[in-house]
Amino acid sequence: MTYLGMIGPWQIIIISFVLLGIIPTIITLIDILKSKFNGNDKIVWVLVVLFFNLIGTILYFVIGRKQKIKS
Repeated sequence: MTYLGMIGPWQIIIISFVLLGIIPTIITLIDILKSKFNGNDKIVWVLVVLFFNLIGTILYFVIGRKQKIKS
């Protein structure tokens, strides 16, 4: 018997919500790490996104992107 046959609709819903939470966080962390910031702003944003996942991601895209140093 395979494990795939044992996955029910609730497990699929839970896995979908987890993936929807992880993917934007990863995209945000990549954007932060590739960008330049003043002082310790980069470290602060990484910690905010890691500790507050979805809320941190939203905050970064609303507030943090304006703090990036333009090249």
